[in-house]
Amino acid sequence: MQFTGLSAFPLTPLADDSVDLDAFRRIVARIAASGVDSVTALGSTGSYAYLDRAERADVVRAAVAEAGDVPVYAGIGALRTKHVVEHAADAQEAGAQGLLLAPVSYQPLTDDEVFALFHDVSRSTDLPLVVYDNPRTTRFEFSLDLYGRIAELPNVASIKIPGVPTDPWAARAHVGRIRGVLPSQVTIGVSGDAFAAPGLQAGCDAWYSVIAGTIPAPAVRIVESARQDDFEAARAESDRLQPLWDLFAEVGGGIRVMAAIAEQASWARPDSLPRPVQGLDDDQRARLARVTEELALI
Repeated sequence: MQFTGLSAFPLTPLADDSVDLDAFRRIVARIAASGVDSVTALGSTGSYAYLDRAERADVVRAAVAEAGDVPVYAGIGALRTKHVVEHAADAQEAGAQGLLLAPVSYQPLTDDEVFALFHDVSRSTDLPLVVYDNPRTTRFEFSLDLYGRIAELPNVASIKIPGVPTDPWAARAHVGRIRGVLPSQVTIGVSGDAFAAPGLQAGCDAWYSVIAGTIPAPAVRIVESARQDDFEAARAESDRLQPLWDLFAEVGGGIRVMAAIAEQASWARPDSLPRPVQGLDDDQRARLARVTEELALI
């Protein structure tokens, strides 16, 4: 089944305010060889909202070329449905095997408007579609009812949910409520890396991962432990990474941390994020360097 296991969300590094395709290719080739189950280009970590149509198409082509046998999914979110449909067509032409769609907006959207977006896009493509629920960036919160309505649309294959409760019983109940409104073929993928281990233990089918897109080894260990029902080991590995999760929370998400790691390791050039987004400050970079050294992440 597609949309299970570990999906890595790579950084799309920039150099001199242009997409650095050479650096991106090297990042994708490295993570594709690491044991991840899929690569999702142009997720939030991939800065899709800051790239134009030609840049996005170039990124998906590069991801497909470097990923080999590892499936590539592509983010297609945009302000207008017309543009979303164009990005979907470009991704399919580039060889993507799935699409990731968040309800991006300037004007706040209603449930009916978000349903209409997924209705129109799902009928415009043959590719399977992941519903990207990311309220921290979109400011839109899906209800259970809306999950259920959208999941009945053609080609909808997975729901990417925000982090689950850390309490195992509460997490399982939360995932169970979502599972209860979805058709059996639609998978549930947890996001928010600090919540991956509890999400997998609670019954999520996939982990849509920020960290796996830059330093995949710890994420692979967590998923492999979960596959063997060794959730104690999965949680222990996640707990080991707590200093990294703390930094994610401090700076408002993983993209700045992943960019700083890529820059630190010379996988990307300095100032690799799209302006006006800026990277970590000097104190945060020093702290991150200590964390990566202590945890042997690079």
